[in-house]
Amino acid sequence: MTRMASARAQIRRSASSDRGSAVTEFLVIGVLILMPLAYIVMSVMRVQAAAFASSQAAREAGRAFVSADSVPLGHQRADVAARLAFLDQGFELPGSALSVTCGGGDCLAPGAVVSIDLNWAVDLPWIPSSLAGGRALSVPIHAMHEVPVDVFRVSS
Repeated sequence: MTRMASARAQIRRSASSDRGSAVTEFLVIGVLILMPLAYIVMSVMRVQAAAFASSQAAREAGRAFVSADSVPLGHQRADVAARLAFLDQGFELPGSALSVTCGGGDCLAPGAVVSIDLNWAVDLPWIPSSLAGGRALSVPIHAMHEVPVDVFRVSS
């Protein structure tokens, strides 16, 4: 009987020595695993939004360009359409990111193909430039879209 009582006492002592460790385990798991995982998910979501904004901007810039009455007006419309697509996703279009090229000849001639290229880089959040060698850590984004000019368009 005394042997059984001492075994029970030993079990009670070992069970009571575990108190308070759940808080410590939660903090360790939260800091070491959940915080980096949350940052990775947030960074991937930002890059995905940038890719979607680029794709949408290239498509809308092409549509705006081919519907213009002149090439200079087409460039203005393409720039405005791309800026609106970027603002829709919470980004700002860099100045030299958008380029419009034509397959040769008149850009707005019926049957011509207009190519829209969009090259830029999205910065990753919360990474100081001192950790990335003096410049912001970024992911390059490239979108391209080709738009045919309507065959039944009246040439200008």
